[in-house]
Amino acid sequence: MLTRRIATCYAILVALLYSTRITAQQSVRISQSWEFLQGDLGGIWEAVRPAAEGSPESVPLWKTVTLPHCFNARDAVDPDQNYYEGPGWYRTLLDIHNPYNKGRVQLHFEGAGQKTTVYVYTTKVATHTGGYDEWSADITTAVNDFVQSPAAKRFKGKIPISIRCDNTRDLEMIPSDMSDFNVYGGLYRYVNIVYTPALSFEGFHLQAQSDAAGKEGILTISSAFADAENIGTGTLELRLIDPQHKIIKTIKQPVTAAKDVQQLAVIQLKKPQLWSPDQPQLYTVEATLTSAAGVATWSGQTGFRHFEFVTHGPFLLNGKRLLLQGTHRHEDQAGVAAAMTEDMIRQEMILIKNMGANFIRLGHYQQSRIVLNLCDSLGILVWEEIPWCRGGLGGEVYKAQARRMLTNLITQHRNHPAVILWGLGNENDWPGDFPEFDKQQIHAFMSELNTLAHQLDSTRKTTIRRCDFCKDIVDVYSPSIWAGWYRGRYTEYKTESISEIAKVPHFFHAEWGADSHQGRYAEDPEKFIKQIATGKGADERTGDFALTGGNARASKDGDWSESYAVNLVDWHLKEQETMPQLTGSAYWVFKDFSTPLRPENPVPYVNQKGIVARDLSPKEIYYVFQSYWTKTPMAHILGHAWPIRWGKPGEEKEIRVYSNCTEAELFVNGKSAGIRQRNSQNFPAAGLHWNVALNSGNNTVKVIARNGKQTATDEVNWQYQTTPWTAPVKLILEHTGELVTVKAVDAAGVLCLDAANEIEFSIAGNGRLIDDLGTAGGSRKVQLANGQASIRIAVNEGTVVVAAAGKGLETGMTQIKK
Repeated sequence: MLTRRIATCYAILVALLYSTRITAQQSVRISQSWEFLQGDLGGIWEAVRPAAEGSPESVPLWKTVTLPHCFNARDAVDPDQNYYEGPGWYRTLLDIHNPYNKGRVQLHFEGAGQKTTVYVYTTKVATHTGGYDEWSADITTAVNDFVQSPAAKRFKGKIPISIRCDNTRDLEMIPSDMSDFNVYGGLYRYVNIVYTPALSFEGFHLQAQSDAAGKEGILTISSAFADAENIGTGTLELRLIDPQHKIIKTIKQPVTAAKDVQQLAVIQLKKPQLWSPDQPQLYTVEATLTSAAGVATWSGQTGFRHFEFVTHGPFLLNGKRLLLQGTHRHEDQAGVAAAMTEDMIRQEMILIKNMGANFIRLGHYQQSRIVLNLCDSLGILVWEEIPWCRGGLGGEVYKAQARRMLTNLITQHRNHPAVILWGLGNENDWPGDFPEFDKQQIHAFMSELNTLAHQLDSTRKTTIRRCDFCKDIVDVYSPSIWAGWYRGRYTEYKTESISEIAKVPHFFHAEWGADSHQGRYAEDPEKFIKQIATGKGADERTGDFALTGGNARASKDGDWSESYAVNLVDWHLKEQETMPQLTGSAYWVFKDFSTPLRPENPVPYVNQKGIVARDLSPKEIYYVFQSYWTKTPMAHILGHAWPIRWGKPGEEKEIRVYSNCTEAELFVNGKSAGIRQRNSQNFPAAGLHWNVALNSGNNTVKVIARNGKQTATDEVNWQYQTTPWTAPVKLILEHTGELVTVKAVDAAGVLCLDAANEIEFSIAGNGRLIDDLGTAGGSRKVQLANGQASIRIAVNEGTVVVAAAGKGLETGMTQIKK
């Protein structure tokens, strides 16, 4: 147990160190002292002109922000308006001191959405289209020109930098605005100022390969060079460092600079330490280039591993079967949208690893280098893709962007041993952006991208999800199987999967799951299930995501409770253990995320299929995954956020424990309810379920799970309500400090525990609602969960009145003084 904890801590430390590595001689994040203006300017002069004489402010007004920053940090989940799509400006004053004589100065963008223009003073120096790939603006000449200009005196030695970002809707740009996620705007990833000597590395590439048995490894090192002053030659020193930080190879040789990529070294290793999810062994390469221009350095990591998708069979890593157990990630979080800091990203990725995942699909675009570095060091295999997502196929501008983004994706992330799949598209069978939807043209362009991907990287496989008329192109195909949510029942999952596995040489199941409204539970979550037809397939079809029309389906007719989501996940994980030909699957999605396509959801504008909420708080299904996928002993009683259960006096209620231990003993109000043995095929909860009568009022439930001498415990307190209720008629508000809770009660004042009405909070006085977070407890419009909802408020001095209103319900109010 102690050894495992030490190993986990070490992995986290390595992840922290690796995620901050730089790939230039000197690279500095510039996060502070930025100003932001939402909207457009008449021209660049308005960003840099001096304030009018006698005026304390420039017009228009700018606000101070810290990077990363997103236009849509709050409005993406504002229930009353469309999120902002348009231009926005950033500006700052930089101290630029290049330590290299005649060296280069660059602004390096780790991602900016979606069209970006960079200015030094009034000089345009670079433009870029694409919100997710990395790129740089060389500002060397513009800076040198500016410091010699008369305007420089006004800025007292600092360099004025202005950046225009624009996420305006554009049919000739990917991703499509029909995509089920927000196309964010802003400098929502880190911006760095990079200094390099005139002769430096550019596009450094590590290609590590191993045979399946790990008897021999080959590391090929390549790079191009940037040569601003035609230095031409230098001395190259390469050092290879093993996972235990020991230098195992040093190479020193002359090198002649060239713009094209050239092979620098080929290193052979006997019995390299192989990279895997359980042991993500990473080798470090350090490169030093010494020339008349100065010293340029590069440092990065790689790993040796061998993988194979067996035809109509499983996935093999290093010669052994590995069931890929995964999820998906969107770059999105409560309060910041896409502008996640490094600490936020690290917290999320560690939660994914601690859930037991060994695989992740990064949907639906190239993600931050920080994410890829963490996948390498934590041991999470990766499918990463370009944002050609829905809508159809545009013209030459559209295609050029797709080619460019695929090229950038592969060249920028191919050093990562975690990556095994390059995704070329998603749901490209979904029309709508253009008058014509030509399957042959889509097929031809997908073929072109497939060829390009293999030319750029012959060591990985290509893949797409849900476009059957293109499934013959890629190496690995993922059809649409949403058993129990968008079509069919979850009990059809195995039959549908086996059928699809037989249709393509190499199969993977990306995207399955269920929406759940955090905090909503049901004593009978499947009472609707008889409405759902069987034997009609389990694929999602265009429009199935809507809450109206079409056939009966869980997504429209179910209760969106955590209870139903637990059943669906539990069944899928049970069945996955019984399919030896299954390569693996990835649950959609790890975290709730914002989307403009779902305004009517319980939390408006949020896709609520997350394993955790948009603020990273785990839902119940997080522990279901842990019980199947993790080894460290754990136990979790289903219903931690279910404060009030209901039923008749003396009625037995099901109590479930999700645990990876071999047996568990349940105690209800201090009395043992018996010991159960874990058997993954004994649904639900792998046999760890009991039927026990609860007392009216308070109940204490405890479990002790055992795995040999190791134990795991958990405990909850439930109220049990036996008083029946009728229809809700009014809302009552209570507050504890700055937490306000609304409850729906019937005419007799009984809490209506199945009430799911939409309510809206409002506030009057010297305070504000802490809303627009896209969470069940952070939205002013939200559906009740078991008759209740809550929100936090910020109160200044004085008195505020908070109200909650709902259609057909008497409004509730409470007064708070501070």
